[in-house]
Amino acid sequence: MSIASSPSPLRGPLPPRAGIGLKAEHYDEILETRPDIGFFEVHTENYMGAGGAPRRYLSEIARHYPLSMHGVGLSLGSADGLDAKHLARKAELVNTHDPVLVSEHLSWSIAGGAYLNDLLPLPYTEDSLAVIAAHVAQAQDHLGRRLLIENPSTYLRFRDSTLPETEFLNRLCEATGCGLLLDVNNVYVSAWNHDFDPDDYLFALRHAPVGEFHLAGHHHALFDDHPRGLRIDDHGSPVRPEVWDLFVRAVDLFGPRPTLIEWDSDVPGLDVWLAEAARADALLAGASRDAA
Repeated sequence: MSIASSPSPLRGPLPPRAGIGLKAEHYDEILETRPDIGFFEVHTENYMGAGGAPRRYLSEIARHYPLSMHGVGLSLGSADGLDAKHLARKAELVNTHDPVLVSEHLSWSIAGGAYLNDLLPLPYTEDSLAVIAAHVAQAQDHLGRRLLIENPSTYLRFRDSTLPETEFLNRLCEATGCGLLLDVNNVYVSAWNHDFDPDDYLFALRHAPVGEFHLAGHHHALFDDHPRGLRIDDHGSPVRPEVWDLFVRAVDLFGPRPTLIEWDSDVPGLDVWLAEAARADALLAGASRDAA
């Protein structure tokens, strides 16, 4: 299967540095202090409105920093097809602010016109691969950009799945020309929840075109009937040591890439978030020196 649409290359190049999310509570401090940070990521849906303070701040910050735009609502896996209005609003935002990276999730969140406030998993089958590949190609054609597709964190598996997640992602990249946003925290969370080796997962992606890494904190939830517990991808705390360790191994395997520190709940002060980014920067810089 090949439906590649010759998407344009990623804007940039963006140096292999750390970035953080752009949050409203930090707008003024960012503009006043101009922190040394590689880039800012914005959730596309937060800036789709026409004008207003968020768009003004985004325009000003984009004058000083590269942007990555990360969508959470395009629902590439929906069997109903893409929402044309949503895609058009996304295209307007991308065309206006010219981000270096544009990314979406391997998930679905719309069915029968109902919008669900979650990133829901897909069965990994030939049929679902064909659906999501067609939607990725459509989105890339409309945006004139190559998308990076993020691997999910998962808590269940479908009995109907016939493909490993890594093969599904590899074939999606091959069929559409898209890249991979490798969320290292998601790999660790899914590996714990489904009892597989996260290093085997990384190695199975070795031919995938990784364009960005994500790192985030997660919660270890314990239950009376499940003493080993589940790892919950909540983006509400510092990156855990075991995820930092896996990140080092991912960088060794794929090379240094732009790396986002995600923090979407219990958002800390800017100084705390920047300290996490500085740790990622140090690891990326060390890997670059070793490779030189």
